[in-house]
Amino acid sequence: MLVRLKEREREITAQPDGTREQIAQLTARLDELGRATEEVRITRKTLLELPDPQPPAPPAPKLPDHPAYQQILAVFAAADAPLRARAVCEAMDVEIAPSNINNVRLNLKQLADRGILAEIEQRLFTRPRP
Repeated sequence: MLVRLKEREREITAQPDGTREQIAQLTARLDELGRATEEVRITRKTLLELPDPQPPAPPAPKLPDHPAYQQILAVFAAADAPLRARAVCEAMDVEIAPSNINNVRLNLKQLADRGILAEIEQRLFTRPRP
């Protein structure tokens, strides 16, 4: 019985050393988690203080090379209201003929397709609003 009692005493005295080691490991792990939590808080705070990113500006539409497009845009730059193809012909001093009106209308449609002009109603064009 004394032998078993001595053996049990050795087991009990060995346990605090193992338990202290576990406590040291758990304390170290707890410190790591505390540091990680603080880093996340700092990151969140930093991100919330950043300004909202602005979307990139769309590229400017490419203007066709033909001089007629330059003349049309000059007419719209001087206009204070939306225009139809006939009014554009008149402003450019082009003969008012069906073929000329149709050609100008096609040019207006191409400019609208590229986003340079806007067709606000059927066959009624204006400069797009920013």
